Amino acid sequence: MSKIITAHDLHIDLQGANEAGLFKWLLASFLMGKRIQGPIAAKAYDVIVEQHQRDTPQRLAACTHRQLVVMLGEAHYVRYDETTASRLLALANKMNAEYNGKIRNIVAASSDRQEFEKRLSEFEGIGPKTVEIFMREASSALY
Repeated sequence: MSKIITAHDLHIDLQGANEAGLFKWLLASFLMGKRIQGPIAAKAYDVIVEQHQRDTPQRLAACTHRQLVVMLGEAHYVRYDETTASRLLALANKMNAEYNGKIRNIVAASSDRQEFEKRLSEFEGIGPKTVEIFMREASSALY
């Protein structure tokens, strides 16, 4: 059994439900929620967020599909690189368009944790596993 990768492992601060940390953890959860090895997903997070500074929905949305595919390739996240790049762009664009780029706004729009999780799962490429990974650590910061 492989070790569970935590927000702390990726140097993501979720204290006080800070928006930057929440979005970084959502990105990491998104990458880890796929059928891909944890260390590869963690490396993809590192390449996208730390090396290329795509750490907000606005900065992520400013990428081209090709740039994201190249970043995922740098991390050897190649099995799903095309669809993952498309879904990351869709995630960033939906966050910006519907929630002004803020996870706190998804929380505000939700009557409770269950509705928040439902709203998260409405993002293309976010399924039950990604929601589970994200909420494992973000729930205490959000609720």
